[in-house]
Amino acid sequence: MHIVIMGCGRVGSTLARSLEDRSHTVAVIDFNPEAFRRLGPSFAGERVAGLGFDRAVLESAGIAKADAFAAVSSGDNSNIIAARVAREDFGLDNVVARIYDPGRAEVYERLGIPTVATVRWAADQVLRRILPHGSEPGYRDPTGTIRVDEILAPVNWVGFSVPAFEHAVGCRVAFFTRRGEGRLPNESTALQEGDIVHIALLDAEADDVFAAIGAGPEETD
Repeated sequence: MHIVIMGCGRVGSTLARSLEDRSHTVAVIDFNPEAFRRLGPSFAGERVAGLGFDRAVLESAGIAKADAFAAVSSGDNSNIIAARVAREDFGLDNVVARIYDPGRAEVYERLGIPTVATVRWAADQVLRRILPHGSEPGYRDPTGTIRVDEILAPVNWVGFSVPAFEHAVGCRVAFFTRRGEGRLPNESTALQEGDIVHIALLDAEADDVFAAIGAGPEETD
């Protein structure tokens, strides 16, 4: 794959090196040529000085042949404009923009531009570490609507099929880990003692879901 990255700060330079380590070709755009020093001497990709939302600059970075575009500069407006130019002017579907303002992130997600809301993500990660275990989900989507929680298979649900568990408590089992191996459930999968279960649910319904899990099958029938 060929990936174009706008922004050569800590995130952009780390992303560029990681992609190159995975044998992808990378072009990095930054308006400040001094920023390219973060890439290090071993970086073999392209370094393009200029504004990442300028068509000529994007063309110099190979946007026409690109498989993906990531706008990860320090400016929300620049990132969104660049992402829209890549998508709307060059027809590139695989774009993502880094956004600091959670409100803007929600707006652009609704417009079909995937975003990484760094402030919300950072706040969620800190909350997970300072609050009691289980108080915060392992993942919450950028809109705050969907969450994913990691739970140990409840004793009172062991032996029940995953579909029966999902229907009774109002969640989806995304995947589970059994004896150190990640697995995807199917209709015949039954919960076993020791399973680590990753459940997806609506954040607004979390209290009801966890109450149903705790109540067990007899109380939820």
